[in-house]
Amino acid sequence: MRVLLVGAGGVGTAVTRIAARRGFLTHMTVADYDPHRAEAAVAALEEHGDRFSARRLDASDEEAVRRLLTEERCDVLLNATDPRFVMPLFRAALAAGAHYLDMAMSLSAPHAERPHEDCGVKLGDDQFELADRWADAGRLALVGMGVEPGLSDVFARYAADELFDKIEEIGVRDGADLTVEGYDFAPSFSIWTTIEECLNPPVVYEKDRGWFTTAPFSEPEVFDFPEGIGPVECVNVEHEEVLLIPRWVDARRVTFKYGLGNDFIAKLKTLHELGLDSTAKVSVPGEDGPVKVSPRDVVAACLPDPAGLGERMTGKTCAGTWVKGTKDGAPREVYLYHVVDNQWSMREYGSQAVVWQTAVNPVVALELLATGVWTGAGVLGPEAFPPRPFLDLLTEYGSPWGLREQG
Repeated sequence: MRVLLVGAGGVGTAVTRIAARRGFLTHMTVADYDPHRAEAAVAALEEHGDRFSARRLDASDEEAVRRLLTEERCDVLLNATDPRFVMPLFRAALAAGAHYLDMAMSLSAPHAERPHEDCGVKLGDDQFELADRWADAGRLALVGMGVEPGLSDVFARYAADELFDKIEEIGVRDGADLTVEGYDFAPSFSIWTTIEECLNPPVVYEKDRGWFTTAPFSEPEVFDFPEGIGPVECVNVEHEEVLLIPRWVDARRVTFKYGLGNDFIAKLKTLHELGLDSTAKVSVPGEDGPVKVSPRDVVAACLPDPAGLGERMTGKTCAGTWVKGTKDGAPREVYLYHVVDNQWSMREYGSQAVVWQTAVNPVVALELLATGVWTGAGVLGPEAFPPRPFLDLLTEYGSPWGLREQG
């Protein structure tokens, strides 16, 4: 399989380190707007010969992406950029006749009059609008195939297939006990994406109502995470699973709650109150005159790069899917989860836990596609595929998953 990886940040670099150990990969072209990042990712893989190469690429330039896919004879485009670039990359892959895989879907837009009650443009709507074109072309766009969304959706499908006869509720729950030495505020994932998903109105699904929204940080609950992480307060956050799971899995209710903590929530609220979460460009003084910049990009530039925090980070991160329903007429409640210890991921791969946990899942999916275990055409989520081969291969990668009976 020949892959064009767009984005050589923390997740993209972790993708290269994981994929380098797997035989299914014929060649990976690592492309980034900053050529030095792409070159650094490739340089670290010298022992793997010429299976990796670096290129400069503007992810917003649809035609340039199409040309590169064609020049490099790529079978698939793996999108490791932030959600701003989903649609140009998505369209470029279709135009080039390549398959496509991402870890975050096209952006949402709140309802103009009722943002905390009704959905406006939902996450992924722009991609699903092109589903027929992908199906007609016989090409697959596998969307939301990171850890959350991604592995969490695989867990939902596995629960529906093997653990339950009827599902009342599916709730993705994410928590961690990670700390970063020397920083009062150092997000372990892209702050651009974190602001987007945490400050947008969260989406909830109910079978008799469909998709609707609530206020940010609504419905707080304390969830007890496994492997020593313990109780963490979680709140509603906008996330793709709520938009994906109901398309393929029958459940009465679907939610996503993130363990942010009061301090993190307070800082996000302050950014919002100051307008620093905005993506609209404003003019600021520069050496050669006014410069237009996005306040959110300034915030990201002022914070440490999450990819470089691993040496200062300790603790574990947990992604998982809580499911409640019945099996053989009896009530059942389980939590399917995946935990990564930062000490392990740094020792084994030189990548901090959050970016490694995100990166491993698209590589597993690529291997299943390359070997023909997963096949399909159109715009499909992880729930559209058999879950057991994915979970077995994830364990083979040295990162097993767990199942905890609740109650």
